[in-house]
Amino acid sequence: MSTAEFNAIVEDFEFIDDWEDRYRYIIEKGKNMPILDDALKVEATKVDGCASQVWMHPTIENNIFYFDGDSDAIIVRGLISLLKSLYNGVPLSDVLKIDAVIELERLGLTEHLSSQRSNGLNAMVNRIKKIVKSELTNQ
Repeated sequence: MSTAEFNAIVEDFEFIDDWEDRYRYIIEKGKNMPILDDALKVEATKVDGCASQVWMHPTIENNIFYFDGDSDAIIVRGLISLLKSLYNGVPLSDVLKIDAVIELERLGLTEHLSSQRSNGLNAMVNRIKKIVKSELTNQ
């Protein structure tokens, strides 16, 4: 299960053979992402388990999940952008059904990210799931 936006990225990756070009693509996605307001870069939005500084600010509108994020590392900004394309606009009840590992494997990321980056990516996914579980519990 994934969004049309994420599927479009998967299709783009099918045409990009070289991993350096794929990294550039991910970095460009991060550069094009809006910068998170400094007022939202607080302890409550900080993601633990990432080597770099990462912040995720969720918004839930009409039971639809959205988040904005930022990082001090440009490749991580790109990874945040990928996660936004995977999760933003998804009904809360469907967010937990998304298997980020399987979806991101469609991009071939698992074998090309360092263990530190993979751990950080998992921390971001776990943060999304925690936010959604908490919201669903409080409904």
